Amino acid sequence: MPPTSSAPEFVLARSEDAPLDPPALYAQLREEQPVIRVSLGEGRVSPWLVTRWEDARTVLGSPAFSTDPTHPGAPNFKEGQLPGPRGFFQSYDDPIHATMRRTLTREFMVKRVDALRPGIARLTDELLSDLTKLPGSVDLVEHFSLPLPSLVICELLGVPYADHTFFQEQSKILVDGKATAQESNRAFASLGEYLLGLVRTKRATPGDDVITRLAAQADEGIITDQDAADLGAFLLFAGHETTANMIALSTVTLLQNPDQIPYLLGGPDQVAVAVEELLRYLSIVHFGLRRTALEEVTVGGVTIRAGEGVIISINVANRDPEFFTAPDGLDLTRTNARQHLAFGYGIHQCLGQPLARAELQIALPELFRRLSELKIAVPAEEIAFKQDTAVYGIHELPVTW
Repeated sequence: MPPTSSAPEFVLARSEDAPLDPPALYAQLREEQPVIRVSLGEGRVSPWLVTRWEDARTVLGSPAFSTDPTHPGAPNFKEGQLPGPRGFFQSYDDPIHATMRRTLTREFMVKRVDALRPGIARLTDELLSDLTKLPGSVDLVEHFSLPLPSLVICELLGVPYADHTFFQEQSKILVDGKATAQESNRAFASLGEYLLGLVRTKRATPGDDVITRLAAQADEGIITDQDAADLGAFLLFAGHETTANMIALSTVTLLQNPDQIPYLLGGPDQVAVAVEELLRYLSIVHFGLRRTALEEVTVGGVTIRAGEGVIISINVANRDPEFFTAPDGLDLTRTNARQHLAFGYGIHQCLGQPLARAELQIALPELFRRLSELKIAVPAEEIAFKQDTAVYGIHELPVTW
């Protein structure tokens, strides 16, 4: 459906005065018109915006909605957007989605991720030790929040960390709201070509890593070599970009709420609850999750017809006062925090969430334990937030201690 004059514009940027909060307009819509048409700009479709927690779960959990961006009514955030390679399976429906996801399910089982925790702790310790040797103010993104998840995912996949500059540059393009669809497609291709070479290398010289095991599945005919490469590229991209931003944003959030920091320094159970609250509070899926209705569905009392697009505003739904008490406040003891939608919901929810949780549960307490006098080295208004990226975060975070 074309835009209508009455449809509010879907503004992506968060307020400069409250950069950790969703735009105030959408919080207002959640209370007054929780399912409403919004405009993506002149000449583009006007999808439905869903802002309540209950309605968000309904859409995300329903097989009546597709993630395929090639549907005519799909509410893509880039014009001309393609689904990308099959290995980036979050943009595909079943059976492709199920086939691709199944190849990786064992890699992210909680028991297997728990075995990675000593290695994550070692890398955290090494990075913090190196950081404390640097003089003056230090960019926490460059020296801690970005390299930690990059090192972890490289070790897990069997990717040389020496190539981190290349894959981080391609990842920036994939989440950049200003990048064209053509630029995104080139980034997909570049990552796929790089990983394809690594698949072939691992076949000749196997290791105890994900790429080796994907190559073995290709040998069995379960997937193709290109699928194995693209699955590896997807993990390489998703495995560092989101967690890096969560570490930086969480640091700013905790320094703005110093009374909450002691809850992060308790035992494992307390830390786990604290991390869930940070995930709920920050909800870094910035452009919303996008779906297209495959059939007529009623959501929040509103009829959504087949072929109409839907944007699920995760950060607004995770602040729904109907489900979370005093949701705009940070409470690291919140008992129902884990019911947030920060990892999505339904069959497309984030496969790597056990790894993300493990990294945050280890990195954040250790950061504040080791650097008890940590502070931001610039005025709050000078922190450069990522307003134009699909994953919200911080470009640079100068700190001292």
